[in-house]
Parts: sequence; structure tokens; C-alpha cells
Amino acid sequence: MRVSTISNVSTADSSAERSMPRFLWLDLTRKCQLACVHCYNASGPDGTHGTMTRQDWINLLDQAAASGVRSVQLIGGEPTMHPDFTDLVEHALSLRLKVEVFSNMVRLMDTWWELFQREGVSLATSYYSDQSGQHNAMTGRPSHGRTRTNIAKAVQLGIPLRVGIIVGSDQQRAVQARRELEALGVRNVHIDRVRPFGRGAQGSDQDAGNLCGQCGTGKAAIGPTGEVSPCVFSGWLGVGNVRDTPLAAILSGIAMARANDTIRGATKSGQCDPGCEPNAECDPGYPLSDCSPRT
Repeated sequence: MRVSTISNVSTADSSAERSMPRFLWLDLTRKCQLACVHCYNASGPDGTHGTMTRQDWINLLDQAAASGVRSVQLIGGEPTMHPDFTDLVEHALSLRLKVEVFSNMVRLMDTWWELFQREGVSLATSYYSDQSGQHNAMTGRPSHGRTRTNIAKAVQLGIPLRVGIIVGSDQQRAVQARRELEALGVRNVHIDRVRPFGRGAQGSDQDAGNLCGQCGTGKAAIGPTGEVSPCVFSGWLGVGNVRDTPLAAILSGIAMARANDTIRGATKSGQCDPGCEPNAECDPGYPLSDCSPRT
């Protein structure tokens, strides 16, 4: 839940200018079949699709492409549950944007597999254990078998896929899960810890010091109400709303610059953990990254 918004202006002065993001999270919905104990935005079966209309999302994609954005990730909640999911993927592809769909892969319609095989589309998902009991304990639903089956199908169809194994306890069989995924043919597997946001916060999740420090650097997130933030984990640092302000003005605006400064100050160095490539983003929220979060 967003609890504060940093005031924005329509035009940034030279001191507030930042490089325009090339990647956007499109945080489509808070609705999801699962109720994961670590969900960063507390999505679930009772969630909603927010106030962004189909045309709002289409307009946003048009503005994103015109602003130089090169790739988007559809996430949530479960993005495939959004009524305009297919249309949004199709429109993004028509704009020559790369599209990653971050899905729980529990229920994928037959007609979507052809869409996922389109050039420029990739899949991402989270996994928890090679044992169904441990996996289901994290998702709050009997989801293990269906997710595993669809992971195997994506590999069989040659769809680019990356999987983040989210670890919530020392007893979790993360190493065994990685071996299982690799045996299925998944080549892009990373192990991550539960992030201290949303249900994973176990208390207050409004601490910028828990972010990786790279939020807002070449990226931004847009939530289901149209609110923009430096990343999906920093939703309380709202910097403007695309329903009433052009995307480019928000991304290059003073409010975004101030939010980024707040994050850099809270994380001190503004860099990810040692061993990461320069400017690498945290995994699994950002495509093709080996970077782990500070926490």
C-alpha cells in the first residue's frame, strides 16, 4: 500500500535530469490465484485490477516506446489474470518492445503458448522446493505440480525462461530445487532470499534501506492505479501518476530524482552486493541479472 507520495513537477530542471529508464515493470494487478507468504505487494484471490483501464495501459506503452523504453515486464499479482493481458502483450510487441511475463505458471491457457513463443517474449517464475509440501507452504495453495508441469512445457517449446528460487528458511530445499530445474532443462536459475516487503516484511516494509540501491536507475514501475515508483519494491515512494501526467515528465522529473536520492542515501553506496556486475539489477525482479538484494 502506498503511504506517501513525493511531489512531482511536470518539467524537471537540469539539476534533476536523469537518464530515461529503458525498462519498466508493468505491475498490472493485485489479483492472483495464490497467496504467497512472501508476496512483495500482498496480492491474492481477493485482489483487484486497480483503476488503470485498457486504454490507460495502451497509452502508457505508446509513451514508453516513444521515451526510449526497450523492454517491459508484466507482473502482479498474476499478470495473466488481467482481462487485457493478451492485448497488452500484443501491443507491446507491435511497438518492438521486449516483453517478459512474470507468472506463477499455475494456470496458462492453451492459446497463450503460441503467444509466448513469439519473438521478443520470455517467461519468468518463482519456485521454492523440489518437494511439493515446501513449495505449497510458500504459495498458500497446492500449486507445485502445475507450476512444475508448465516449466517443463516452456522448456520443451523453447520459450526463454528464467526461474528465481525464493528462500524463506534454512530448511528449504533450494539446492535440490535448483538441481531439479536444471534437470528439466532450465538454464537460467538463480537463488534469492525473501524480500522484506509486503507479506515478506514481517512488520514495516517502508524502509528504503532494504532496497538494493539501484532502484530508478534505468528502470521504473507502474502500478495498477497508475502510480509510478522507482521499482516494484518501492511503491510507497510514489513519484507521479500516468493517468494525469505524461510518463516522460514523471521519469525525468524532480520527484523521481528525489526518490532516487532518498534510496541512495538509505543504501549508502547505492550499489548492489559485492560480486555483481556494475549497474546490475536485483534478481529475480529484473531480467537477466545475477545480482542479489542487500537483505
